[in-house]
Amino acid sequence: MSAWETIKENWRVVMLVFMLVLSTLFLFAPAFEPSGSQGPAAQESATNLQYGLELSGGSRIRAPLVGVTAEEVQFEGRDTAEVERQVAAELETGDSSDVIARFSTNSSGTVELVTENATQADLRNALDAAGYEYETVRDGVTDETRQQTIEVLESKINAAGLSGGSVRTIGNGDFVLIEVPNDDLSEVRDLVNSRGTVQIAAYHEVQRNNTTEYVNTTVIRQEDFQTVGTAQQGEQGPGPNVPVSVRQSEAERVQRLFVETGVAGQGGTDCTFSQENGPSTTEPCILIIRDGTVVSSFGMNPSLAQSMRNGEWAQDPQFILVTGSFERAQDVSVDLRAGALPAGLALDEGTATSISAAQGDDFKRDSLIIGLLAVLTVAGVVFFRYGDPKVAAPMVVTAFSEVLILLGFAAFIQYPLDLSVIAGFIAVIGTGVDDLVIIADEVMAEGDVNSRRVFQSRFRKAFWVVGAAAATTIVAMAPLASPWLSLGDLQGFAIFTILGVLVGVLITRPAYGDILRALLTDR
Repeated sequence: MSAWETIKENWRVVMLVFMLVLSTLFLFAPAFEPSGSQGPAAQESATNLQYGLELSGGSRIRAPLVGVTAEEVQFEGRDTAEVERQVAAELETGDSSDVIARFSTNSSGTVELVTENATQADLRNALDAAGYEYETVRDGVTDETRQQTIEVLESKINAAGLSGGSVRTIGNGDFVLIEVPNDDLSEVRDLVNSRGTVQIAAYHEVQRNNTTEYVNTTVIRQEDFQTVGTAQQGEQGPGPNVPVSVRQSEAERVQRLFVETGVAGQGGTDCTFSQENGPSTTEPCILIIRDGTVVSSFGMNPSLAQSMRNGEWAQDPQFILVTGSFERAQDVSVDLRAGALPAGLALDEGTATSISAAQGDDFKRDSLIIGLLAVLTVAGVVFFRYGDPKVAAPMVVTAFSEVLILLGFAAFIQYPLDLSVIAGFIAVIGTGVDDLVIIADEVMAEGDVNSRRVFQSRFRKAFWVVGAAAATTIVAMAPLASPWLSLGDLQGFAIFTILGVLVGVLITRPAYGDILRALLTDR
């Protein structure tokens, strides 16, 4: 028989060898090293595998978004900004940033209330009081708000320098899953717990009813910033700060308001605003307000005030936000660069877990030990069952080939390995050897077989049983692997169990049949 005929007759074994070589390349070749920006825990390793939080350490937060939504709201020709203002005016907070209106048709749309502890009754009452008709009110937010929230969370994580973090929805999109490797849970919680709405206000006096009152006038909104720099220590200058610039289209308005409120007074201003003791009589101040709370106050130096008074500042609208502490500067910088969250997270209704790097290393070591024990146990049982190396050795090698192929696939798509995936690998070993035992028993059911025709007949019969068992496993695991169900870690287990079954039916089981045929038949 020529070499080509041999390859043609044993093409299934050739396919198995090809898949093993390809998987080895995916696992070890430098060309397939993780990029470091994908997956929750890319890190240096002897292989190209990535590890999930359970095997590398890090923090995970799973929580629903805060909000209720009214659908088919009749806008009656009003634009969304007007709808938001009118509905917000009927709420206790009166803040239009807590209301999101979106068009779905030319005349109607959705209105979302995204305040903490918002209820359907709150939104109904506000819509009724504002005079808007609607069809239904439900818990949850719209898909658009959910997607925008995910994008902002990703931006906040990247802006904070938390490399390798990921944000995605799970289940039916009701929950947001945030995973950040190698970072403390409190840091991640603080980052995502704030909606990050930042405003710059002027604190100044006004005359009302022959009395002097001090009020806050919003001068710069979050969307008015053109560029936002990183937090600076400012050791040689004003102290911890964030350098910013304002959009050219808003520069003259901002300049005018600072002059009219007295913040850009003659000779500048010295702010004595007391955050601890509450607002006090003082010179006009610039306030940094984050999520409704004053986080910093400062005056304006004489040169900046003079440039605003003579109109020069609007030509190059840059200035410095003085924050008082470097931690506040970092928070303000992250919020301004990432943008405000359309809706906050209900952390008290979700779960938060943290695993240290040392604990992750322990899990990794224990997983390796358990995997080796599974290998040794399966090998021992198989050799005890058959006692014939020609049957048992290919069975063990073929079964473990499935694991190598799955590891290569995980490395190729940069799927992070965690304990549930490891459990899927162990399940693949068990189901794989079980199917191979069925094949071996059926082939050798009536003693040794040395005819290829008889071998092929028995193998086909056994393979039908194996195929039916594989189909049953796939059907049983499919709901667990579904992206529409919120089943957490079970999803990884189900995905790799299904992949293992498919690899077995399509590649390793047929290859094992060719190997047995070559070893047990001579004609």
